[in-house]
Amino acid sequence: MPREIRAAFMPKRGVHRELIGGGWLRLKPGQVTDDTTMALALGAAILADAGEVKPLSCAQAFDGWMRSKPVDIGNTVRRNLITFRNTGDPCAPRSEHDAGNGAAMRVLPVALATLGREESVVRAAIHAQAHVTHHNPASDAVCELLVFMVQDALRGASLRELYRGRIQPFVSAHPEFSFRPKRRENPSGWVVETLQAVLQALLDTGSFEDCLIDVVNRGGDADTTGAIAGMVAGALYGYESLPLRWLRALDAQTAKRVSHQAQALVVL
Repeated sequence: MPREIRAAFMPKRGVHRELIGGGWLRLKPGQVTDDTTMALALGAAILADAGEVKPLSCAQAFDGWMRSKPVDIGNTVRRNLITFRNTGDPCAPRSEHDAGNGAAMRVLPVALATLGREESVVRAAIHAQAHVTHHNPASDAVCELLVFMVQDALRGASLRELYRGRIQPFVSAHPEFSFRPKRRENPSGWVVETLQAVLQALLDTGSFEDCLIDVVNRGGDADTTGAIAGMVAGALYGYESLPLRWLRALDAQTAKRVSHQAQALVVL
């Protein structure tokens, strides 16, 4: 909860700014959660398939990830991966109840691997990974928005251009995602609340660090709002914008895997 964060960090003006570990998962300093490890599993599957995003490969990668006993796993992800084990079908049944943020939190490898490809190809790749666990129109819409925002930013689009070209048209087409005027505090795992918090943080700040501090201090599903805000803000502001103290605090092995995989995906 935001008030718990403010109370815990009162000596620092009530703002959580550093990678110190802890939380309800009792993480070590610099340890990552399921958002990052699922993304790494997805990226590895894409690289193994020479840049293609194949539903079965994604499902097998996620199943292997679940068998590795990750630090956390969402209920929708678990349920639909168990269904995959039982049926062999890599596409989960379409469900209006599966509008969680689990497909969005891990979608960055798709954005990197499909950069420069036709929009129809990109959308098919997005759905291929998403539908393994989240076969839901709201989830699909957010995954598509995030991928195209990341790709636009990597091509040099400004925050204003992202707003006019992507965010504004998206909210007009999907008014349930409207994120003004009320500040979204304590966002849940529902993809609507997740995106509202991310867009507010992105548009109300002017740097990678400020964006991440803003969204994480809202509490709730903070590792996922942080992961999603981070993928867009990272593409927007560039590697040089990442705070060196955060990079140094990351688990060294994970940081190396992320860096090497991202470069390999972009080369594709």
